[in-house]
This record gives sequence, structure tokens and C-alpha cells, in this order.
Amino acid sequence: MSTERYVRAGQERVVEAGLPPEEAGAERLAADERWLPVVMHAAFFLLLGASLARFLIRHPGDGRTPWIVALSAALALLYVLGPALGTRPTPRRLGWLGVVVAVWMVLVVLAPSFAWCAVPLFYTGLRTLPTRAALVLVALLTAFVVAAQLMLAEGVDPNLVVAPPAVAAVATAVFVHMQRQADRQRHLIDDLIRTRRELAATERREGTLAERQRLSMEIHDTLAQGLSSQQMLLQASERLWESDPAAARRHVRTAESIAERNLAEARRFVHDLAPAELAAGGSLPEALRALAARAAAESSLDVRLHVDGVPVALPDRVESALLRIAQGALANVREHAGARTAALTLTYLGDQIVLDVADDGRGFAGAGAESRDGRGHGLPAMRARVRQLGGTLTVESAPGEGAVLSAAIPLDPLEGVR
Repeated sequence: MSTERYVRAGQERVVEAGLPPEEAGAERLAADERWLPVVMHAAFFLLLGASLARFLIRHPGDGRTPWIVALSAALALLYVLGPALGTRPTPRRLGWLGVVVAVWMVLVVLAPSFAWCAVPLFYTGLRTLPTRAALVLVALLTAFVVAAQLMLAEGVDPNLVVAPPAVAAVATAVFVHMQRQADRQRHLIDDLIRTRRELAATERREGTLAERQRLSMEIHDTLAQGLSSQQMLLQASERLWESDPAAARRHVRTAESIAERNLAEARRFVHDLAPAELAAGGSLPEALRALAARAAAESSLDVRLHVDGVPVALPDRVESALLRIAQGALANVREHAGARTAALTLTYLGDQIVLDVADDGRGFAGAGAESRDGRGHGLPAMRARVRQLGGTLTVESAPGEGAVLSAAIPLDPLEGVR
């Protein structure tokens, strides 16, 4: 069976048995290696019995009969003991093979009809010995068969000279080809198993990294920002505790509400759920409007939302990503921009959805775009979210001129991301 046919047969067994390709191929190869010895052993005993019966029928009362019967029984017993010794060329196995060949040779000398048992012996030698040594053994056995039959024949018979080598050559060629093919199949199966394990390990690593990235983005966009807001509010309340107790208490209550909201968010992203603003069935514009109101209430920043175009239903992952991007962008504006106003613009363009976050803060230039959030995690996280959905993220800014962050996500090929 060629390698291509073997692979095709293995794939068919996968469909039938539900096995992985390499396991189905290994099972098939093991089955092939089991039935071939059975066939060869059965052929040996069949030929041995037929040769003995032929001798007894043609030579009744011959003086060689006791020797023929005894040697046939001894050869059969030795052959039965062979499988218990394995197939590796150990000293015991080699000694056993030598005794079997010697007994068979005596039988051939006494009765040439036993020469046909040479074919299964070819197989036994080829299984036991290295290929070159096995070929030498096959040649010796074949020469012995030819010589023995010529000695007992009446005159020269060309068939006795040509037939045994031809049979030996065919049998040996078939077995060697099958053995090499089995070795190639075995190597192929080993490669498939190794590749499958490597792919499984790679998938586990990628899954771990993806989950780690998801958690890091969620933590940055929710917990980290919430903790930062709580810290500023508590610091402000501490400064006003003596001079303006009412304002200080308002700051503490706001910090408490942020902590409560962050706790709910933490529970949700641990289970990979949608943000709380979207989980209750709210639309993205409503969630952004609530975000803008909350950002304005928690700071002196004036945040406004504009919605352009006709709103359409969006995949859950798109809504979650845009909401998280808006949260991160507003957190950066509050903490680093020194802005008085910020504008969220959500634009439905038919083939894509675009979210713009603009502020009138101090702006930045060059590398400041990646370090505006302190440790440089916010913008990379936003880029990762947009990239996962096939979109783009751009940031435009200049010192003293504020900044505009724009996230554009295509809508046409998103059926698979809901």
C-alpha cells in the first residue's frame, strides 16, 4: 500500500471510527503486522502436513518413514516455539532459527517435497535477521533446495533450476517491499503523532496567552481605572475632610459606587461576560451615554456623546470592545490630558462602525501616544481589541492641541464574531 493510499485509508477510518488520523493509521498498521505472521505460520504447517502426506502416500513402508515422521514432528514443535522467542535477533532466537533450518535441510534431503516449506522459512529469516543477512540466508536455502532436488531427480530438469530461485526472489521482494512500506508508514504515523502533540501544545500556549491578554485588558479597562478614580476621590476627600465635610462625603460615596461597579465588572470578566452596561440589554449608544454621564460625575470633565448615522444591531464582541475602548480613552483623558471637555462620537457608516474620542487637553507628540496612560498598556490593549475584530485604531495629537482617538471596525465579515 503506498503512503498516499495509507493516509487516505486512515482518514476513512477516522470517519468510521471517530479516531484521530494517526491513531487510526497506527491501529491499521498493527492489524497488518498481526495477520501476516498468522498467514505465514498457517502456510508453513499446511505445507509441512502436505509434504508429509505426499511422502507417506507415495512411499508406503519406506525405511525412511520413521525418520521423516519424527523430523516433521520435531520441526513442527520447534516452529511452534518460535513466536515465544520474539522477532529480535537475540542469541536464543538465532539459535532456534539455525536448528529449524538444519532440521528442514535434513527433511529436504530425505524427501524433496519438503522444499516448499522454504517459503515460510524465508519469511521467518527476513523477520529475524537484518536485511542483508536475511538475503544471504534466502540465497543459501534456495541453492540447497536446487541442489537437493537435482541430486534426487532423474536427469537435468531446467524447471528445478529456475523455479526455486524465481519463487524465492518473488517472495523476498514482496516481503522486503512490504517491510519498507511498513517502516515508512510507521515513520509517518510517528510524525503525525509528534506534530499533533506539538500543535496541541501550541494551541494551549496560544490559549493561555490569549486569556492572559483578555484578562490584562479587562483589568486595565475596569479595575485599574476604577482604582485610580477611587484613589483620586479619596485623596480629594481627605483634603476637604475638615474644610468641606459634605463634599468629602460625596467623594467617598462616589468612590464606594465605583468600587461596587468594579466588583460587578470583575465578576463578569472572570466569566468572559459582556460589560454590565450591555448585559441588561442596553444598546451601545445607551451604554456610551451612561459612561459619559458617569465620567462627568466623577470628575470636572465635561463629556458629551454624539451619534451619527442610523444605529444598527452590532455583534456582542464589537459592542464590548468599543465600550472598553471608550472607557480606556476617557480614563486617559481624565488622568493625563488636563482637558476640560471630551467628546464621544459614534458613527454608523453602513460597512463599518467608528468611535472617536476627542479632548481639548494638552496633547502629546511621538512616543507620548504610547505612554500617555502611564505604563503604556492602554493604547496597546485598545489596538489588540480592534485588531481582533479586523479594524484599525489611529491616534492624532499635537502638543497643546488635544488628541483624537479613532477606532474603526468593519461590519460586513462579522457574522462569525457574535
